[in-house]
Amino acid sequence: MTDYVTLAGGCFWCTEAVFKDVIGVESVESGYIGGSVPDPTYKQVCGGDTGHAEAIRIGFDPEQLQLGDLLDIFFATHDPTQLNRQGNDVGTQYRSAMFPADEAQEAEMRAAIERAQADSAKPIVTTIEPMATWYPAEGYHQDYWETSGRSNPYCMAVIPPKLQKLRKSFAARSKAVTA
Repeated sequence: MTDYVTLAGGCFWCTEAVFKDVIGVESVESGYIGGSVPDPTYKQVCGGDTGHAEAIRIGFDPEQLQLGDLLDIFFATHDPTQLNRQGNDVGTQYRSAMFPADEAQEAEMRAAIERAQADSAKPIVTTIEPMATWYPAEGYHQDYWETSGRSNPYCMAVIPPKLQKLRKSFAARSKAVTA
């Protein structure tokens, strides 16, 4: 059985790369959620006027990976204290947000925010937003780190530190560490 959770933590290339390395994650799809324009394009979303967030939809095996653990990884591998930005990416499209599929997911998300806040001196600004229509990103955004990211200077600056944090803080959850 596969469960799905939808998370936005800045650039979807960067969050996708992290979760593809997590044991129990079966799929990661980059896309757009939370906006008002039907079938938005990357260019439209990057413009910041559609209301969408760059996000990932994670398919995971709940027998191998509990949602709470997955959310703890989410909070540890992006900065949930930055409002509408992640590093140099600025705008609501880069917001930290979670989109629960049901009340149980929402409860897990609220608990994860509390855990993250307990570990942070700064306020956590991650929002819990209503589930909305999911729009998969264009094909060239899928599996970006594996296909194109290592030749992209932005990805080379941002993704390796995120992967290092995952592998150090969640070694038992990392495919690279346990392989």
